[in-house]
Amino acid sequence: MAVINKRLLPIKAHYFFFMASMGPILPQLAVIGKQIGIDPEVMGYITCILPVMYVIAKPMFGFIADYFSHFRKCIFIFLIVGMILSYAGFYFIPENSTTIQMTPNALENITMDMRNITQCDEKLFSALNFNTFSNKALCEGYNSNLTFPAYFVDPQSPGILELNLTSNVQQYFMCLEGNYSSSLPPQFNGSCKFEDSLTSTTSSSSLYLTATFWIFVILMCCGTIGFNVTNSISDAICFDMLGDDAEHKYGNQRVWGTIGFGLTALISGIVVDLWTVDAVKSFTPALIIMLIFGVFDLLSVSKLKLPKLSSSESITKDVWQCIKQPSVATFLVFATIAGIIDSFIIFFLFWHVEEVAAETGFMDQIKLIEGCVVAAECLAGEVPFFFYSGKIIKKLGYVHCMSMCFFFYAVRLALISWIPNPWYLVGVELFFQGCTYALCYTVIVAYASEVAPPGTSATIQGLIAGMDDGLGFSIGSLIGGLAFKRFHGRRSFMYFSILAICTCVAHIVLRPASRKRQYLPKTGYQAPMEQEMVAIKEKKEEEQKSMLNSVS
Repeated sequence: MAVINKRLLPIKAHYFFFMASMGPILPQLAVIGKQIGIDPEVMGYITCILPVMYVIAKPMFGFIADYFSHFRKCIFIFLIVGMILSYAGFYFIPENSTTIQMTPNALENITMDMRNITQCDEKLFSALNFNTFSNKALCEGYNSNLTFPAYFVDPQSPGILELNLTSNVQQYFMCLEGNYSSSLPPQFNGSCKFEDSLTSTTSSSSLYLTATFWIFVILMCCGTIGFNVTNSISDAICFDMLGDDAEHKYGNQRVWGTIGFGLTALISGIVVDLWTVDAVKSFTPALIIMLIFGVFDLLSVSKLKLPKLSSSESITKDVWQCIKQPSVATFLVFATIAGIIDSFIIFFLFWHVEEVAAETGFMDQIKLIEGCVVAAECLAGEVPFFFYSGKIIKKLGYVHCMSMCFFFYAVRLALISWIPNPWYLVGVELFFQGCTYALCYTVIVAYASEVAPPGTSATIQGLIAGMDDGLGFSIGSLIGGLAFKRFHGRRSFMYFSILAICTCVAHIVLRPASRKRQYLPKTGYQAPMEQEMVAIKEKKEEEQKSMLNSVS
């Protein structure tokens, strides 16, 4: 019979409620920006700059948590409250009267299900201010001589729902000028070029001077930095509570975060679809779910009993002495490369799968496929590996686990580049998300805990995590975007697969071969008195149970 460690229930609850509160929001940040009218290129710049801020924020707040160690819980609660309030502020972002600018430049790489495109309703041409919210374009297919005229309409225009427009192309509605539906193929892949510039109340160029844009950017930055810093300090607190041999127990705590994230992301998607039937979705239900689970998270954090840790006389000196060790410095480099690979997958996986869907005629099932991919990644891929990551690390050691992760990243990326149709991606992510992301993440945070000198756990966690999902994510999003634009999905994923296998070989060569010298020992580490008492009590209970079993 399994024995439940009641002392660890609050940290399990924190991971569950913390990640559950983020499930409805984090995957939708880019979509919220798109609905405001932010150009994808501008969103790319924002997501490229944000991780650089993590590199600064994570070790800075980690230093504060270590320096004021007696107030760690208060600092932790403050960060969670700030994160929740920042994301909740999305509800109060003012709306623009219109968020569109149509110029004579073409819309490139448009993929449309032509079976849903209808002829323009007469109400469109008779509507007041018709020329202020719609524009005519000539569309031309890439792989055929197909050309046809169409009208693109701003989805936020007054009375748009009365115009009987059924298709949403990028941020526009579209309808055909004439009755071409019978002569058009089921799928269209090509570009559409506007005939004239469209003068609108608020063009996309002037959008970036409005309060709407800057409030969104500030709230997004504060919320996302708050999430990443809280996540890093959560890991530091978790390892402090676990004490010695923590790397073997960490995955059993962290897995509850994956479960919470996957469940609320799915629930939120269903509720948002049921809540609004318009093309422009209301994210109010997602914000409500975030607030509910955020409150539960604060309650669970209030129940945390943090162990008393020995303090560092000079945190800066101890951290510098740690990271200048060749083994730790080398690990930081490889953690950054892991972040580069992860960011490319996170930002461009669905972009690639939609390209494959357009090529193979699966666009009518694409959202179902993407939902299945997320479910396979979180609930089927990450959960078992978080549970057993401690045993895997204990068996193989940090060095060999990290090398194995890069090898499986190479296989995963190669298979993603190969998939003949998008449904194959579900199987790829089912088998490889766990042995790449989940195991690699556990190795990184466990190694950070292992090498951290006494009194510097939060700072070291912030530093190493900042290199992974901070600097690594920034470089990955930038390089990945350039590669994807030049080579498209299949070749880009294959090139990243080559990067991963080269990194695997380099890691095997550069890191120590012996498992006995994989990390710096915690010289002079003394377990907190509370942890010692708990360990003694648990040992006595085990001895009593063994004696009773022997007597019986």
